Amino acid sequence: MPRNPVPLGFVFRSRSKDEKAPAAKAPVTDSSSEPRDPQAPKGRPTPKRALAQSQRRSVMNTPTTRKEAAKRQRDERRAAMAKQREALASGDERYLPARDKGPVRKYAREFVDSRFCVAEFFLPMAVIILVLSMVRIPQLQNIALLLWLFVIVLIVVDSVATVIRLKKRLNERFPDENKKGAVAYALMRSLQMRRLRLPKPQGKRGGRS
Repeated sequence: MPRNPVPLGFVFRSRSKDEKAPAAKAPVTDSSSEPRDPQAPKGRPTPKRALAQSQRRSVMNTPTTRKEAAKRQRDERRAAMAKQREALASGDERYLPARDKGPVRKYAREFVDSRFCVAEFFLPMAVIILVLSMVRIPQLQNIALLLWLFVIVLIVVDSVATVIRLKKRLNERFPDENKKGAVAYALMRSLQMRRLRLPKPQGKRGGRS
């Protein structure tokens, strides 16, 4: 007995419906969205996204050529030098050079700045003595020589007294700190005129230190 023929339209229609059904049932996903970490605060990116953003920023900030790297290094050095100049004027410990940092060096500066040191007047006195020695008068030349010897003796005596007092104060105030080079640092500072010292003096003469 012959079978009933199946209409061609029914076959194609049913097959097309079966192919569309899975596509319609497939969930719609957003590739840009990521699961939010339950521990992440509301309104902030998840740790993975924050890490990705920081990596992108670091990649963007990384110089791509040698010229850009050199320019960035110059800018960083210029900024560091500007901060250092400001620190030398204000006494900010954070940006001072390494030779001026630390409580021991700060105390040595204050110790010298609070006193009149003979050595700080060396340059003006040396100019006066040099002028007197150039005058072709024997008496003035002899006076210049005596003044020169007198100034040298005063500087030596004052420097020795400064070293003794400073060492004693440093041992009393900073028994456990490294005091190496602090006395020489103070003596070099005492040779400079007060207004030309760097870092600039923060206190007045006669202050306690």
